[in-house]
Amino acid sequence: METIPTPVAMMVEDFVGCKWSIRLLELIAEGCSRPGAMLRACSGLSAKVMNERLRKMIRFGIARRNVLGEKPPLEVQYILTPFGHRFKGVIDEVRRLQDALDNGTVSAKG
Repeated sequence: METIPTPVAMMVEDFVGCKWSIRLLELIAEGCSRPGAMLRACSGLSAKVMNERLRKMIRFGIARRNVLGEKPPLEVQYILTPFGHRFKGVIDEVRRLQDALDNGTVSAKG
C-alpha cells in the first residue's frame, strides 16, 4: 500500500501551530544538530516536546536523524534535508510577510 504524502499546506499549518517547531528548524539550519544543544538553546523546551517535534520533522521529510557510532555512547545529529531547506524558505517568507505587516510596508486590507 502506497503512502500518500502530506500536503505542504498541512505541514505549514502543523508546523506553525507549535512555537518550538520553527525554533528547532532554525537551530538545525544554523548547524545546531545535537539534541542536548537544542535543549540548552531553548529555555522552557522539554525533551518530550522536542522529541515529538523532531519526529514530526522526520516524518514530513524536513529533517534527517543521523546516529553515529555503534554502541553507547552514541552521537545523534539532526540535519535538514533538501526539502527541509526549501521548507525553511517558506517559513522565512511567512516571517518576512509578518514583518512587512508589522512595519506597515504592506497592508492586509484590500
